[in-house]
Amino acid sequence: MPKRVIISDRLANQIMMPRSMSSRKGENGIMLVVGASNIYHGAPLLSSLAGLRSGVDLVYTGVPQQNALALRSFSPNIIVLPFSHDSLDITSVKDLLHVLPKKPDAAAIGMGLNIAKSKALIYLINELKGMQTKLLLDASALIPDVLTHISGTNTIITPHLGEFKRVFSMEGSIQSKIQEKTSLEKLTSIVIEMAEKYGITIILKGEYNIVASGIGANISIIKRSTPAMTVGGTGDVLSGLVTGLLTKLDPFRASIMGVYLNGLAALQSFRRLGLHLLATDLIDDLPYVMKKFDKIG
Repeated sequence: MPKRVIISDRLANQIMMPRSMSSRKGENGIMLVVGASNIYHGAPLLSSLAGLRSGVDLVYTGVPQQNALALRSFSPNIIVLPFSHDSLDITSVKDLLHVLPKKPDAAAIGMGLNIAKSKALIYLINELKGMQTKLLLDASALIPDVLTHISGTNTIITPHLGEFKRVFSMEGSIQSKIQEKTSLEKLTSIVIEMAEKYGITIILKGEYNIVASGIGANISIIKRSTPAMTVGGTGDVLSGLVTGLLTKLDPFRASIMGVYLNGLAALQSFRRLGLHLLATDLIDDLPYVMKKFDKIG
């Protein structure tokens, strides 16, 4: 059986790495976010801002040309890299990789992204793998076609239950096992099974966030901190936060830290705003919950 890990402030403090006083720009993490479409323009922006709040130095945000101005207007802190077409195709991927200023340590793909053909997504995944960039896949990037290309890489995937069933739709037994009222114990065993089979890290989002690593055999279950987290965009914040942490941590530790910190930020927002918080409120509160884990060494 996998080792059960219980995340707490004490463990979080042990996990977080110190920042060197002599470090230079880029040495504390560079991340790439690829997302957006004509409908979901905000998703990659939320991920990018959460990544910056995680403590990384640079965030490159790859979006369709039609979304570039809106993102640039919203924040001067992110570096927007527009690609030529309105959806992700091979040409768009080549455009993006051509203008990428530096190699990213980690990349988040899929938030609000319109993917023209799965082969474009797979091409992007393989190119980033070739650059030794650690990966997180979310939302529209969670399709069955990606599994053979991320198998054994410890890539992080962050599905909710519907996306989990979609990405593993070729696993017939999974479809029959998961029902609306599936117990937490049974759901946990299914997540562990898929993580181990494909050699990936899974964050199954829900009332109880189940984090399982197929490489290293670890499992953690973290309860949602407030029902206000059902508001749109909190998953995009989580993906950006985890990816930012992934620039310096292994996938399992980045995942449990991201889920834990996202929950702490949501709880802080909830105390101020009740059931009326927005995803952007979590981003604003992240520094206040993360500061106690800061180290300079």
